[in-house]
Amino acid sequence: MTDIAITHPVERIARVLCAQDYSEKGEGLGSGRGAAISAAVSSHCDHGWREEIVRAAEVLRTLREPTEDMVKAGEAAGGGAADVWNAMVRSALGEAE
Repeated sequence: MTDIAITHPVERIARVLCAQDYSEKGEGLGSGRGAAISAAVSSHCDHGWREEIVRAAEVLRTLREPTEDMVKAGEAAGGGAADVWNAMVRSALGEAE
């Protein structure tokens, strides 16, 4: 069975966008590596993800219309809605089951 998330999908996407933007800019990262970078990005995103809500919603909105391959993957998955959703997203990402 597919795991069920407790965090809203828009928040999860917003956090990813925030982390990518922060990491690419290198703000506040100094010359540290590994855990120090992860901690800096995590701390920044705990406070800054809300600034990415509009962009995150737009990303999620693009998934309203599945591709033919996504529909086929969802139909083949059977099971509950979570398994169907997971199969369809994996298909979109080109990931094997």
